Amino acid sequence: MAAGEEQSRDYLRRHRLPELLHRLGALLLYHRPERPREFLIQALERVKAGQRAEGEYPYLMDEANLAAMFSLLDVVGQGHVTPAQYREALKTLGLSTEDLQFGDDVNITLDVFKEEV
Repeated sequence: MAAGEEQSRDYLRRHRLPELLHRLGALLLYHRPERPREFLIQALERVKAGQRAEGEYPYLMDEANLAAMFSLLDVVGQGHVTPAQYREALKTLGLSTEDLQFGDDVNITLDVFKEEV
């Protein structure tokens, strides 16, 4: 791989641009706004405000959606899911699983699921 290409990949990784673009694309497809450019600008402004703790980060799903997803994972109603189930749910949502801090012996409750997702 050429040095310039590696530098470009490093730049994208360092600034987490692929994840940002993926989330913005998911927001667009979920909401399907009439004015997508304005919608994206507003979403980026909410991201910026959320990073400064001045506003709420734009979420694709609300708590009801997360609770429904959790219940699909917790089919027997134990009140928790395994880290493997949690990782698969994140992958399905297109979210990164690189920074997960959960060991394989930990059970993830609905509250933890909502907070982390």
